Amino acid sequence: MSTTISTPQKKFRSYVPDDTTMPEFTLRAVLLGLILTVILGAANAYLGLRAGMTIAATYPAAVIGMAVLRIMKGSILEENIARTVGSIGESVAAGAIFTIPAFVLSGAWPVFDFEHAYWKSSILMLVGGALGILFVTLLRRVMVEDPELPFPESVAASQIHIAGQQGSRAAKILFGNMGFGGIVYLLGQFSLFSVSRDFIVNVGNLGTSFVRMGRSATAAKLPVGAVTTMSAPQISPAYLGVGYIIGPRLASLNFAGGVIAWGLLVPLILFLGGPNLVAQFAPAGTILPDSKFWTEQAGTVWGFIVRPIAVGGMLVGACFTLFRMRKSLGSGMARAVSDLKKSAAAHAGTARTQRDLNAKFVFSGLLVVLISMVFLYKSYANAWNAGMVAAIVMLIVGFFFAAVSGNLVGLIGSSNNPISGLTLAALVIAALLMVLMGVSGIHGVAAVLGVAAVVCISSAVAGEMLQDLKVGHILGGTPSKMQIGDFMGVTVASFALLPVLLLLNQANINSGGTGFGDRQLSAPQAGLMAMLARGIVGGEMAWPLIVVGVLMGIALIMIEVKSPMLFAVGMYLPLETTFAIFLGGVIRWITDKIRDSKDFNDAQKARVENAGVLTASGFIAGEALMGIVIAVFKYKEWHLPVIFQHPNVVSGFIVLVILAVVMIRVPLANAGRPDEPAPPTAIM
Repeated sequence: MSTTISTPQKKFRSYVPDDTTMPEFTLRAVLLGLILTVILGAANAYLGLRAGMTIAATYPAAVIGMAVLRIMKGSILEENIARTVGSIGESVAAGAIFTIPAFVLSGAWPVFDFEHAYWKSSILMLVGGALGILFVTLLRRVMVEDPELPFPESVAASQIHIAGQQGSRAAKILFGNMGFGGIVYLLGQFSLFSVSRDFIVNVGNLGTSFVRMGRSATAAKLPVGAVTTMSAPQISPAYLGVGYIIGPRLASLNFAGGVIAWGLLVPLILFLGGPNLVAQFAPAGTILPDSKFWTEQAGTVWGFIVRPIAVGGMLVGACFTLFRMRKSLGSGMARAVSDLKKSAAAHAGTARTQRDLNAKFVFSGLLVVLISMVFLYKSYANAWNAGMVAAIVMLIVGFFFAAVSGNLVGLIGSSNNPISGLTLAALVIAALLMVLMGVSGIHGVAAVLGVAAVVCISSAVAGEMLQDLKVGHILGGTPSKMQIGDFMGVTVASFALLPVLLLLNQANINSGGTGFGDRQLSAPQAGLMAMLARGIVGGEMAWPLIVVGVLMGIALIMIEVKSPMLFAVGMYLPLETTFAIFLGGVIRWITDKIRDSKDFNDAQKARVENAGVLTASGFIAGEALMGIVIAVFKYKEWHLPVIFQHPNVVSGFIVLVILAVVMIRVPLANAGRPDEPAPPTAIM
């Protein structure tokens, strides 16, 4: 006879015990968090519109909040509140840039200015953010305490707060490189060096080149020949930082899409169609157009032929991402239903660390949101039945996807949360419902994008908030205070971010661009949403090009490309952008090789990695903040200082080398001594 002795599970204890009282929800912590949520949200809006990517704000918010509050002798729970409020703006910004520009690109909002767009956009962001918080409040206890969800980024963020000395060093690295990155960007805008350069490349010779359409010497000849353009990498601290953070593999994959677009498709289309383009679009009597004509034609071919192909690839990539996560998605939805039942039946915890917002407040808030959305969507769809259906779809799909988003953050972290894939699924569902209900044209497109916007923002906010609640769970924060802080952060971000989008859009137009969708303001996810909504509801989809892109995406899956979505995004972005991101990945590879060649222990390697990520994050934040300052100048049509009228290409190369040296030397110089304790890891 054998006896099984069960070992009792060790009870979790937070860093600050639940019976300990210390300053937490203070005015200085909340104000600092609100300032950070605007700054980091605006920086991510800038980065996302230009590069199609955002960075997680948890770590910069943790480092900055801790550095500032320690000067004021603040408590660790105040740091927790400042980080929680400060990081939520990034998720609002991510949801906004994926969807708000789609209203403009699709034609649903023909005028995008403060008068016509401010309240509509702000309400969408506020409703989406509030929904995310309300949904997470219902699910917090079970998901945060689930031992099957490791929350890797939450653990790392909590360790940053706990490891005070490392946090001080991290703050110096972050702030120093924010300043350096911002100065380099400003000098580029002042024309001290060449920021970017396009090169003219002959593809055959117009008038003499031909393709013989047969094997015999008498077979018909197809006249061909054209001129295309190729771009050098843009000298951008932010793009280099993005490439460094995502690493060489993903940066290479992103650049491969750009190489296919500008090294294969654009030259091939121009080569075969060059004579016809000259005949149709060149001034009458022109035989050999100048380089300006060909630059315009290359941009047109890329924008209206290659980009739709990329959209097809992005569609397959998003679906494939969801398919690969089908088990996680299924478990997330099952857990959401189960947790909702448990939350409704459970009694409110009496311990401070188990205190959520009142359930009556949560359900009343959901009812208010649903009613307000019925009226809002009715104004979009111009029909009550469509408005009610859109609101109900938004609420149901939004809840499930908020739960899925939280579950995925618990598994893989906020940085890897596939928000665009979840939004795409919601958009397709809403679009098909609008078609079935007979709502078509621009009203249907607006209603579909309205659903997608709210679901996108709520999912992004839910994931980021659960990540922060887990940090608070580890540190000993009060959930209800964090939830109230997030409500405040979402409210401020919702009303503060739209002016940033207006500013960037109008500044691009004033600089000779087209606004959203321009090569300097690509907004790739919003372009995808606009094209799908218009194509399904409005009947304007360039289906043959989309099908080609879909087949390309399937082929990428068949050859086991790691991320078909990232490859397609690379085709959609300008070559100078993907080229710069690729160089950032190469710099990361060089840094890692040098680190591994030295006799570093695991703790030193972790410090090098963390310092590299903070350096890259500083570059991104510095350029993003200065980019908004420059956008103000362009919006007001103020003239910027011009140091050189025509800066030399070599000057840009020298600046690129300097940036690379800094990104390599700073991490290696912060390896520390072998006997120093290991820093927080798993930051990215």
